[in-house]
Amino acid sequence: MAWRAYPAIQHVIAAGIVAGTTVAFLVVSGYDLSASLSALWRGAFGSIDAVLSSTLVRAIPLVMLGIGVAVAFRVGVFNVGGDGQFLVGAAAGTWIALLDLQIPAVLTVCLALCAGAFAGGLWGLLPAALRLRWGVFEVLSTLMLNFIAANFVSYLVRGPLQEPTGIYPQSPTVSTQLPVIIPGTRLHAGFIIALLCALTAWVWISFHASGFRTRLTGANPTAASSAGLINTGRLTLGVFIASAALCGAAGAIEVLGVTFALYENLSPGYGFTAVVVALLAGLHPLGVIVCAILLAALDAGAAAMQRDAGVPSVTAWIVQAFVVLAILATAALTRRQRLARFVSR
Repeated sequence: MAWRAYPAIQHVIAAGIVAGTTVAFLVVSGYDLSASLSALWRGAFGSIDAVLSSTLVRAIPLVMLGIGVAVAFRVGVFNVGGDGQFLVGAAAGTWIALLDLQIPAVLTVCLALCAGAFAGGLWGLLPAALRLRWGVFEVLSTLMLNFIAANFVSYLVRGPLQEPTGIYPQSPTVSTQLPVIIPGTRLHAGFIIALLCALTAWVWISFHASGFRTRLTGANPTAASSAGLINTGRLTLGVFIASAALCGAAGAIEVLGVTFALYENLSPGYGFTAVVVALLAGLHPLGVIVCAILLAALDAGAAAMQRDAGVPSVTAWIVQAFVVLAILATAALTRRQRLARFVSR
């Protein structure tokens, strides 16, 4: 069948099955289905303000981290350290924004974003080097670095970057902030930056020679190195650092556009949700935008469900877990179908 040729379509079908499962879960759990789904819709898309100030704002870090994860996965690197890279990027961006640089605000914003990207890329350099030099599996190294980054941020907001009174474990409020796109809403310029990053990643992956080499390396690094004459080590290192830099920039954007301060638990698990986004999008940068908005809507709707219908907001995490399982199941079935067709020839 033609639809089998498009993994993203299979993922959408899997997500639809999960949506049906979610409805069944609400019914079996005894919640009012009509009230729950109504609250979900109101929280995510029920008004212009819900879309612009809640759903799209929540989608910005998911788009940035989702692109980073998708690009890394394309080259065969399983970067699950998005949370750690996000946090160190947020810390670097906050530090720059708090300095009295005596330069125009727009330059301070650019410097803060660049600092966040640089810090994230630097944080990704260690697991990249461990993989290339000693063969350390990056899932383990990036996962451990998440905890180090979280504790590093805790040290900063209780020490060098703590607000002047010393009462609250957070940094002072930054005066340099990303501009709001639409007055009267919370949608800030980070949304435009995220869209531009997604578009750039798509053009690079689809049309640039290095993007082709990236896809070739991810498909078969041995063949890419021998037949394609590609320096897979250098390419993997560069893509790994670029992936981490995107996650770091997302942290700086979150501080300058949403929280306006650095504090503990700044990321509610963006790095792991980004893996769901990337997988659901079939690792397509433009698909990441759509899937990030859908999961952000689910998160915004889950908060409204808890507030208005008494449904625990952790329901959103359950749905995301089922999405991953459904995607893995459809991917495994696709591989078996392709293998069976190959053997039968």
